[in-house]
This record gives sequence, structure tokens and C-alpha cells, in this order.
Amino acid sequence: MAMKEPTHDGFENRVAGVLVPLFALRGANDLGCGDTGALCEFISWAADAGFRVVQLLPVNETGADNSPYNAISSVAIEPTTIDVTALDDLQPEEIESVAGRHRAGELRQGPVNWRTVKALKRGLLRLAFANFSRRSGAGKDGRARSFTAFTEEEAAWLDGYALFRLMMELHGSEKWDAWPEKVRNAASAGRWLKALPPEKRTELEQELLHFKYVQWLAFTQWREVRAYATAHGVQLMGDVPIGVNYYSADVWSAPDLFDLRWSCGAPPEPAFLDDEFIQNWGQNWGVPLYRWSRHRATDFKWWRQRVRKIREGFHIFRIDHVLGFFRIYAFPWRPERNAEFFPLAKDEAKERTRGELPRFHDYADDTPAHCDANRAQGEALLAELQDEAGAGALVGEDLGTVPDYVRPSLLSLDIPGFKVPLWEAEADMRLTPGDQYPRCSVATFATHDHDPLSVTWEKWMSVIRAALNEPERLGAARNVAWRESRRLAAWAGVEVPCITPFEDVHERLLAGLFRSNSWLAAVMITDLLGIGLRFNVPGSVGDGNWSARLPEGWQVSFRDKVRSVSRLIRETGR
Repeated sequence: MAMKEPTHDGFENRVAGVLVPLFALRGANDLGCGDTGALCEFISWAADAGFRVVQLLPVNETGADNSPYNAISSVAIEPTTIDVTALDDLQPEEIESVAGRHRAGELRQGPVNWRTVKALKRGLLRLAFANFSRRSGAGKDGRARSFTAFTEEEAAWLDGYALFRLMMELHGSEKWDAWPEKVRNAASAGRWLKALPPEKRTELEQELLHFKYVQWLAFTQWREVRAYATAHGVQLMGDVPIGVNYYSADVWSAPDLFDLRWSCGAPPEPAFLDDEFIQNWGQNWGVPLYRWSRHRATDFKWWRQRVRKIREGFHIFRIDHVLGFFRIYAFPWRPERNAEFFPLAKDEAKERTRGELPRFHDYADDTPAHCDANRAQGEALLAELQDEAGAGALVGEDLGTVPDYVRPSLLSLDIPGFKVPLWEAEADMRLTPGDQYPRCSVATFATHDHDPLSVTWEKWMSVIRAALNEPERLGAARNVAWRESRRLAAWAGVEVPCITPFEDVHERLLAGLFRSNSWLAAVMITDLLGIGLRFNVPGSVGDGNWSARLPEGWQVSFRDKVRSVSRLIRETGR
């Protein structure tokens, strides 16, 4: 029997959740990466295991680096998420023919081969559109009417996105600042298109329809997935990055909403021992600053649209780097120039940047007045999002160096922040007990950017083992590993001997997380299964990143472990 839509209960009921990147899932009919079909299978599995939240990474359309946090649209959905085997416009033999040419059987093995997977799905979606155009092109049947209605209802973002995608196809890249001058923004590109000879214009307008058709399919399937999750008593948690790609349809279509002179990032971080640039200058993400005054003038129309569209596919969503609403660090140069600035002194850098250096915007937290201004801005902006999203729909990723006023602000707005046990310590260095976490919070061991729990633990054990043979050289490192492993074990109520395999503490650590007072205890799928798979290495660009997939047959091979976790969920009242 279908269940009612999950509703906000003031975080009264504690629940368990599981985080998994969509691409990492394996489905009965997937073609080399997880899709909506695989997600529905996972939702059924999660519900049976006792999880009431399934958390995903962003699913917006990605660019050349395949990073879900560097999407080319704040609204458009990544086409590879579409389950093409479920489309009305494709026959099984057509899918088999195209999949065979791309050796789909091999694609299902190992990590995601993004280049080939995207080519395969693009080919199938083009074939589906051709079939749709031939069968429904006259616009008389129900599907044609549904498509037309979608293009009209979504025109505010869809028209600009489709034109951007067309320009990408014509010029082979999303880097609009390298395109011919006449198409470097949406307005001029629209004029260029209208000025073409009728035959050429008609051909390209059909291409625009193709990109709109793909988004129609994507939004249709994601709405169905949300309904499927609801029927299984599961809430889907989406993810909204604080910024949007410089090379995005949004910046290209509405550049006045962004301050392109600045590139958002994070301040210097000494902990990045293998990256001197980050130690000295910080992280330069490349996303532009917002012109908040322009957004206010439109009653935050762009942000409200973004919230509405993600709510069509998700019940709740996490705002990545919510600190950026309060104040955000930014560079007066783009990441492509990092190497140029790396060896420079600050005075030398200022000579090349209009006298500017990387800094916080609007203000650093250097005076009480600046802290008050930053707090007021963050609360006002988040209130706008809440107004559009509804109660209980927002979660704020507040990790890193957090100003003192941020977490109280989030609590005052009923926006859960994050509690990572290893990063929550008391004055005496003990880890803050989980039963002291506020109910309005999300407890988790790590994010997709960090080593899985098993890897972190075994690194500690490896150092302790090595120090047995080289105590003088490794004594200090051994002490750190000993201290950190004991602190985490003690937090979960476990006493461990000198060297303890992860398998001996795994279940007890999960129990500690589930016993916490947080509304949501979310376990990354790798931490749930106790495996070392890693989805992202920050700063890494290449085919090996954002591509790891779960082991084949993991539901069977980890069945006993999942049963134990299900028991823990019940015993801890989640």
C-alpha cells in the first residue's frame, strides 16, 4: 500500500540514511553507470534495510570533468541519469544495437568510463528523439502534448539552456569565452540564430528541441523516482552546490547575476601538506560570486527557480558549503592562472589584480560588526530559500572552519547542520558524545571527499604496526594514530587493544552513530559496507575521479553485514 508523503515533524523522529553517488549504483539494466532505474532498485533495498533517507550527490548536467559539483546548469539534469531502457521511444532491439557498438557489456565492469558512457547514451537519446519526432511530431497525441506543455512551462530556464547546449555542440566545448564574439552570451546568440537562412535555422531549431526533449525525459523520470521513494516511505535528499560553474548556461544566459571578476574558493589551509598553493593561497574553485543586490531586485527569482526544480525530484536537499551564504572566500583571478600567482609575494600579486588579493566577501570575520553583518546576510538568504522550499526541506553542510555565529543561526532557522564525530571535540580533547548532538543535525562519519572509515582506521593501525619496528622515527606518528583511534572508539563506547582490525570495531562504530541524538544518522555506502572505495579526491581531475562503482553483486556478498546494520537501526530506535 502506498505511504503518505513524508512530512516534516520538527525532527521528532530520528531516522537512518545512506549516502551513495548515483553513478556508483549498479542496476539490472544499467549501461555503465547508475541511473533512475538503478536508483529505484536501491530505494527498495534501502527501505527493506530500514533506511528512511537516501542521499545523493548533485545530479545536474556535468561538464568535461564529470564533477557533480561543477555542473553546466543549475537546473538541467545530467542525461546519463536517464534509464534509456524504460523509454517509450526506444525498442529493445534498437537499444541492443547501439549498446553493442559501444561494448556495453564491458562498460558494466569496473568504474564508470564517462567518455564512452556519455557517447552511448547520447546516441540512444538522439535515436529516441528521432523516433518521437516521427511518431508524435504532428503534436496530436498525448506525449506530444505533454512535451509541448513542458517546453512552455519551463521556458524561463529551458530556452537559455537549450541554446547553450546547441552552442556547445557547434563549438565543441562549454567554454563560452572562447566562442565567436557573436555568440558569447544568450542575447547575441539568439539574434545570430534568427538571422540564419531559413533552412539552416530550421535544422538548428530541431537541435534545440532535441535538448529540450532530453530534459523532458529526465524530469519525467525523476518525478517518478520521487513518487516511488514516497511510496516506500523513503525521503530522497538532493544536493545543491553553493556556486554555479563559470562555464554554465546560467552565467552565459544571465551574466548580470554574477560577479565574474571574482572566483570563489576557500582560504589557505596548512593541513594540505601535499599542496603548497592551497597552503599559501587557498582553494580556487573557479565559480563566480553572486551579485546579491541583483538577486534581491528580482525577489531571488533565480534561486527560487533552483529550489523549485530540485524539489520536483527530491524531498529534502543539502546545501553544499552553506557557509558561503554568510561570507565566502574569493580570488581576483581564475584557477587557470594559479600557476602564475603561486610563486608571487602578495605585493607582486596585487600588481596584477587591480590591487586586490584573495579575501572574504562581503566581510572577513575580523570585527564584531562584520560578524553581525555576515550573520544577518546568511540568515536572510537562507530564509528566502526556506520560503520557497517549505519547512524541513533544507540541510546545511557546515563543515570546515565554521564562524561562531553560523551554527546558532542554522539552529534558529531549523536547518540541520553536520556532526562528524572526529571533528567535534570538547576542551579536554574528548570527542563530543553523540547524545549531546542537537536533534536538528545530521551525524555522519565522513563525506565523499574523504577516505572511507575503514581506510582511516587501517591507516592508523598501519602506523602503529610500523612503529613497533621503528619507534624512534615513527614515535610521534604512532602517538597520533593511537590517540585518534582510541578517541573514536571511546566515542562509540568501545575499548580497543593496541592494534585492532577494522572489522572488529566496524559494527560498534555504526551503533555509536545510530545512537546519537541527531535527527538523521547518514552513513556513506562505503562506511556501511566497510569497504575502501573512494568517490572523489579533492583537486584531482581525470578519468579516475568521480567514477568508482559498487562491487558487482554487493547486495548478496554483503547481505549478512546489512542484516546486522538493519538490526542496529531497530535497536537504536531509528
